Amino acid sequence: MARIRYGARSEAEIRAARGASAKLPDIWSTGVVAVWESDPDAVAAVLPPPLKPTGRPLVRANISKVDLPGYPLGAGSVAVAAEHDGVTGWYPLVMPMTHERALIGGREVFGEPKKLGEVTVERDGLVVRAALARHGIAFVEVRGAVGEALPLPEPTRKVDFYFKFLPAVDGSGLEGDAVLVHCERNEKVRKLERVTGDVVLRESMYDPVADLPVRSLVELTIGEKTTDQRGRVVERVSAEALLPYIHQRYDDPQQILDGPPEGSA
Repeated sequence: MARIRYGARSEAEIRAARGASAKLPDIWSTGVVAVWESDPDAVAAVLPPPLKPTGRPLVRANISKVDLPGYPLGAGSVAVAAEHDGVTGWYPLVMPMTHERALIGGREVFGEPKKLGEVTVERDGLVVRAALARHGIAFVEVRGAVGEALPLPEPTRKVDFYFKFLPAVDGSGLEGDAVLVHCERNEKVRKLERVTGDVVLRESMYDPVADLPVRSLVELTIGEKTTDQRGRVVERVSAEALLPYIHQRYDDPQQILDGPPEGSA
């Protein structure tokens, strides 16, 4: 009988898949990073407990194209500075990805708020344009001119905070408590240039980053970098505490808050 592809994999096949994922080479991306100071009340309002604001209300947009062989990927994020238990990092609100494969792993393994979207990074000589778009709206757009090369930073460890949870089957909220994940990223940079330009935030009911206005632009660069990541669960978070914030993850939060229709089987 021909192999049934939905059938169980052997232990050897599972070990081989794990080994292949552990031996991935460095994957380099080209991306624009914008950091700005925003409204402190707005930044504090989007942080679920136990995350807390840092001493400076920073927002970061990262817009990148990743050179995967035969599988080019656009990847982006908009995150706010946050602190947890003495650790300073970033809490991403939305992470557009251009392919389902990149979306699924991050959401299901780490709890990343990834969504399918459009990611653009274009460079024509010294002119740069980068954007994150969904539902036909470029809700973040960066335009500028490339300036001087900047000194390369030393390899750096950065932390992102994620909440991993499951919506309840009966629409009552969450299927048990959530977990707070510290995702540690080791970042190496091989090229970095300053960009002089602007960050434009456009109104979107699906991705309302316009609520985090640009009060002062802190950093605007284009560069090439590679990162690896490891996640660990650091704390359990009650469903009741997280429930007011889960709409951040979904375009239509009613889908997970609605119970099954009456009379449905």
